[in-house]
Parts: sequence; C-alpha cells; structure tokens
Amino acid sequence: MNVAIAGPGAFGIKHLDGIAKIDDVNVVALIGRSLEKTQKVADKYNVPHAYTDLAEALKLPDLDAVILCTPTQVHATQAIQCMQAGVNVQVEIPLADSWEEAQAVQRVQQKTGLVCMVGHTRRFNPSHQLVHNKIQAGEITIQQMDVQTYFFRRTNMNALGEPRSWTDHLLWHHAAHTVDLFRYQTGEEVIQANVVQGPIHPHLGISMDMSIQLKSTSGAICTLSLSFNNDGPLGTVFRYICDNGTYIARYDDLFTGKEEAIDVSQVDVSMNGIELQDREFFAAIKEGREPNSSVGKVLNCYKVLHDLEQQLNSAI
Repeated sequence: MNVAIAGPGAFGIKHLDGIAKIDDVNVVALIGRSLEKTQKVADKYNVPHAYTDLAEALKLPDLDAVILCTPTQVHATQAIQCMQAGVNVQVEIPLADSWEEAQAVQRVQQKTGLVCMVGHTRRFNPSHQLVHNKIQAGEITIQQMDVQTYFFRRTNMNALGEPRSWTDHLLWHHAAHTVDLFRYQTGEEVIQANVVQGPIHPHLGISMDMSIQLKSTSGAICTLSLSFNNDGPLGTVFRYICDNGTYIARYDDLFTGKEEAIDVSQVDVSMNGIELQDREFFAAIKEGREPNSSVGKVLNCYKVLHDLEQQLNSAI
C-alpha cells in the first residue's frame, strides 16, 4: 500500500515512526509548506518524493491513501480533495473547525465510498481500549469522566517547539478528543452540553482556558477542563469514575484510582496509539470496511462542538 503524508511537522513525524513498524505500507511522498524542510524529513525517512502542493502528490500512480497532518483550517477541504481524486484519506483530529465543513466531508465520503477516517487517537490508545473492553464486557459502567487537557502555549508554537503558521484551538481541536471519547466509551449520545471560557488572548485571538460539561443519555457526566496557560505537566489525564472501580488514563498508560500501574501491553499489537490508529486505517482500506473513527462514526462529536460554539457566541 502506498501512502502520502501531508504535513512533515510533529504529528507527521509521529505517523512516519508508526508506519515504519507496519508491514507492506510504503510512504511514497511528503507534502509540506517548505520544500527544504519537507525534503529534509523525506531524506531522513527515505521517502522518494517531496512536494509543496497536495494536488501534485495526488497525481502519483498507485497512490492508495493520504494522511493529513496539516493545519486544522484546511482539513475538510483537503480531505474532500483527496476523495475527489479517488484516494482514501485519514484526517488528523479535528475533522473540521465548523459543523458545515464536517457535514461536507461526510457527504463526499458517502458519494465516493472511500475510506475517510479521523485521527481520534484516544479510541486506539491501549489504556482507553482496556477500559472500553471492560465496558463492552459489562464489567464497569461509567458514572463520570473527569478530564484535564493542559498545555503551556502562550505563543504560536507546535509540539516540537517550532513556530506555527496557524492557531490551535481548545474547542475544535483539544475538546474534540474528549467529546468523542465520552460518546465512544458510554456508547451514548450527548444530550446536554455546557461551556464557559476565559479571556481571549490579545494576540492569538483565542480563549486560553475553557470548561465543558457533558451529559449522556443514561445520565453519565463528563467534566472537561482545558488550558493553554498551565505551567506544569503537559498533556491530558482522563479519570474514569465507574460503578466498579476508577481508572486513570495518560495516553497509552493506565492506572487505578490509587495510581497503581495496570499492564496494558497485551491489549493490542503495539503500545503506540498513533501506530494502532494507522494500522486500523490501512486494514479498513484492505478489507473494504468502515474503520473505527470513520467520519460517520465521529460526526456527531462535531455537532456537539458546534452547539458549544453557539453557546459561546451567544454569550459575547
């Protein structure tokens, strides 16, 4: 299988590292804004082609798939561009930064029948997979998810400490992980959602702090706190408060509520959530099936984000 990766930054490199461990998948092209930077990464990973235009990469013969690790604002249009060129696509989270664009991607996927998957990595992290398996087996039921997503990002820098050409967003990017995971783990839709945000940053033009509350059909709740102002440990911590135990997930690692480590090494073939996400993408293409975290399966997450954004706009 031949795949191109658009975006040679922090997450593009995560995908390159993950794909290197997957048999019979070849990265044949990298696409980036700077040809010099893109070529440098391509040389490091022995990728034969480097481009600054996605359209050029889509002309490659025998190209099966594209993984988009590009700025949020172009995710939807590029996903549509790939499918209209007859190429399967995986879009890094978020699918879009508006409900209208998210729906547009879904319509094109339905028309083309191609695989369109969104990088909702939490569905694939071994830590969250183990919790999901316990829920599916009827061993536990979620009463509350308490989630903290904290970064220190007062300037426009990426995960590698490099300047970004675009601005990240707590609601449409980082909250998307938790909103979708809450739906996925409870197996229910969100029937109530509330949001408040802190001051707007004078230069970045975004809120640096946000608090979200969710409620599912059965009454399970989720409390999500997000910040770009946190000067401390970075990343996301998920606390699952269940009727039969408490679990704390930190990316691919899992602990009890008493901080006792839980072995998740046998949950899947890897301990790397990005690699597992990519394995699902390629398997869905080969098997001609809908993948976990397909655009159809995650779409309602973006309706919730849209409704939350409407709340914020009406409060201005």
